[in-house]
Order: sequence, then C-alpha cells, then structure tokens
Amino acid sequence: MATPTHIPESDLDFDHGTWDAAAYTANVLSSWQSLAAVIDHTLLRADATHDQVDKLCEETARYRFASATVNPMWVPTAVSALAGTEIPVGVVIGFPLGASLDSTLRQEAAALTRLGAKELEMVIPVGQLKSGNHHAVQRTIHTTALVAHHHGAFLKVVLETCLLTVEEKLRGAEIAIQAGADFLKTSTGFSTGGVTAPEVALLRGVAGGRCGVMASGGIRTLADVRNLLEAGASRLGASASVSILREMGAE
Repeated sequence: MATPTHIPESDLDFDHGTWDAAAYTANVLSSWQSLAAVIDHTLLRADATHDQVDKLCEETARYRFASATVNPMWVPTAVSALAGTEIPVGVVIGFPLGASLDSTLRQEAAALTRLGAKELEMVIPVGQLKSGNHHAVQRTIHTTALVAHHHGAFLKVVLETCLLTVEEKLRGAEIAIQAGADFLKTSTGFSTGGVTAPEVALLRGVAGGRCGVMASGGIRTLADVRNLLEAGASRLGASASVSILREMGAE
C-alpha cells in the first residue's frame, strides 16, 4: 500500500536503523511553525462540547498543527471543520483501557476512516501483554492496522507505559512494530502517569528508524517539549498546544 500522503515529511525521514534526535530537535525548534507541525492538538475529555471541538479545529487550522485529535463521536464535526485545510483528523479507538474486542476495534477503525479520520490511536491490549499472551497482542494490533492502512490511514499504538515493566515495554513495542504500527505512543493521559523522557528514549531505542515515536500525557511547557524531542520523540500529543507555541512567540 502507498504511504498516506498526509504523513509529514519529518516522519518519513527514517533510515530503518537510526534516529538523529539532536538534528530533529534543532529542526523542530527552529520556529513555532515547525513545532506546530509535529503536535497533535487534542481534546479527549468526556465532557468536551461541540463548541470546544469547533475551537480545537479553529486553533488547529490557524496554527497548522499536525492533526486535531478527538473522540469518535466528534469525527464528523472535526472533518467538516477542517475541510480544505489538508490537516488530518485523528481519533482514538479502544480508548483508554485497551480492553476492547478485536471485532470492536476493526468496526471502529472502518467506520471512523469512512467518516474521514486519517490517524487512528489504539491502546495496546494491556492485560493481554501483562499476561504474556503476546500472540493475542500481535493479532489485535495487526488486524486493526490492516483496516487502517486499507483506508489510507495510519495507526498509533499507545503502550500506556506507566502500567508496564521495562520488559513489557520492550516486548510490547517490538510486537507493535512487527504488527504494523506506524507510531509507538507512550500514554493516554488517563492512567496513573504521563510521559517521561526515559520512556521515550526506551521506545526510540526499540524503534530506531523503523517507525515514529509519539510522546503524550502531561506535556505542558516548551521545556517539556525539548526534553521529549531530545529523548527521541518525533510527534507530540498535547492539549496545551497553543500555550506551548506562545512560549516561542506565536500569537
């Protein structure tokens, strides 16, 4: 399948072996516009309203964020609001527990891509991973990735690293890559902890240049951003996106 055209060029600069975090960080932090291009502007609260989703999309279009990421029910709203901007809509599935049936994930992925979502985020089956049922983990991710890729979207797999041992993080990351993940993502932001730079570095160590690494969960400041980029992140997920850009002079 051809690579989805909406993937930023910065995310395609993989050599299947290494990742130059220092060079990537310098490039991303060269301007607020370059930084905006690697941030998913997110609104995943249960109490998010239509007006708030509209505002998220307005900000996404204004600052040219990498995507606007919302819950499934808001995908049609976001797709309509961002029509003509060429900015993709992201959506979470099987979120935030990673405990959905494979069939449910496939149905969500198919329905949401048909509605226009171009970036899907699923949580790894945490319980299966911790039970050592690695085949089940691989199957769940692979079947979801097949649906996403068939519809021209790509798949981010959230490991929810705060719930995993180091061995489970390493194993889960490799399984996700082998199963077709386009990004490894650290956290949902809804569990017992958020992202840390060492966990980003661990995931990048597994991924090398094979896929993207996305940091999310508690990113509030430009200092947070720098630390995570230097650790190996190639994409960031944040709800404080606008305030972070304003630290760099964005209006």
